[in-house]
Amino acid sequence: MKLAKSLFLGSVAGLAAVAGAQAADLPAKKAAAVEYVRVCSTYGAGFFYIPGTETCLRVGGRVRAEFRYLEPQTRLDDSIGFRARGRIQLDARTATAYGLLRTFVRFEITRDTGSYGFSTSTPNVDQAFIQFGGLTAGRVVSMFDNADLPTGHMGTLRFSDAPNVNLFAYTFSFGNGFSATISAEEGRFAGTNFGTTPFFTEAGQTAPDLVGNLKYAGTWGGVQLSGALHQIRSADLVPVGLGLFDYPDAELGWAIYGSGYVNLPMLGAGDALWIAATYADGALGYLGAGSNVTVGQVRGFLTDAYIGVNGDIETGAGWSVAGGLRHYWTPTIRQNVFGSYARVEYPNTPPAGFVGPFDLDFNEWRLGTNVFWSPVSGLDIGVEVLYANIDTSAPEPIGVNNNIWEGRLRVQRDF
Repeated sequence: MKLAKSLFLGSVAGLAAVAGAQAADLPAKKAAAVEYVRVCSTYGAGFFYIPGTETCLRVGGRVRAEFRYLEPQTRLDDSIGFRARGRIQLDARTATAYGLLRTFVRFEITRDTGSYGFSTSTPNVDQAFIQFGGLTAGRVVSMFDNADLPTGHMGTLRFSDAPNVNLFAYTFSFGNGFSATISAEEGRFAGTNFGTTPFFTEAGQTAPDLVGNLKYAGTWGGVQLSGALHQIRSADLVPVGLGLFDYPDAELGWAIYGSGYVNLPMLGAGDALWIAATYADGALGYLGAGSNVTVGQVRGFLTDAYIGVNGDIETGAGWSVAGGLRHYWTPTIRQNVFGSYARVEYPNTPPAGFVGPFDLDFNEWRLGTNVFWSPVSGLDIGVEVLYANIDTSAPEPIGVNNNIWEGRLRVQRDF
């Protein structure tokens, strides 16, 4: 019995040894490596490496809640309104042998009611662009404007206030803060008529606006000088003699812009003073207005051009200047004081077919201030008051109001 038991145990041990040797010869499956998200500090806070790539990504956004009071002119006018705006943005950057490759996209949806206008929810591709070395292509702030200005206002000031446009641009960096940019941009148009009577019909655009700038940014502040050329073509047939009609020759509108800001650390950390001035002839869209400027019950019309009595294209002209001061009373409480003045003029040649005095020149000025409290980083709670006034060279009926008061309350979180 003992012999049989010994033989049985020996057989089991032998089989186990053989099975173990065979198992050792089989390929072993390794556990999958865990890939952790790595912080990318090259481009600032909030960036991380997309796993498996050398591309750094930052996810950000904004929520803005705003309440607006606008002095009503009639009983039908809304004097109050609400705005809610949501923003999501992605910023992807990759270092290459040719320089930085950057892709940026920003989506916004705004819900306005009351004094903000019609009750609408408006989705918007606010920005979407690619940068590769000196090339910028897509939708981004116009190269005509200085996006670095520390403006800080909520309401409207009358100057070219960094609108987003579609463009193809190239920037030459010279070092020590100096750069120059040339850009082909979507046309920036003012209105094409006065009121409801057309005096100029825009023809199809055959050339983009050409924009260029020279810029310097340093520790003390920065300056920028910009210029733009704007094509003016008419679709209106005009008499050329002997009962014949033809289109007038195209004209070239233009605009020039200068701006600058100075940091004022002697007053307080973060304090700054800024100014921006624009002159435009035949390119009034660069003044920061659309087809008209309305204050109270008075409206000033803008048009790049119109057809004169001689059948030629006549251009409107105008200029604007804006400026402001930002001051931090404490590290969390800041105040902005700002204002603007704009003047638009037309030659004293009445448009063809115009009945009555051609007297549509106007000037407008605005003045305001706000105070923001930022209890934590990225959160702004602010109030603003703004006054605006307009005067036209045409006689105004008695009792017509040409000035307004406006107030806003804003809560905003950026992340």
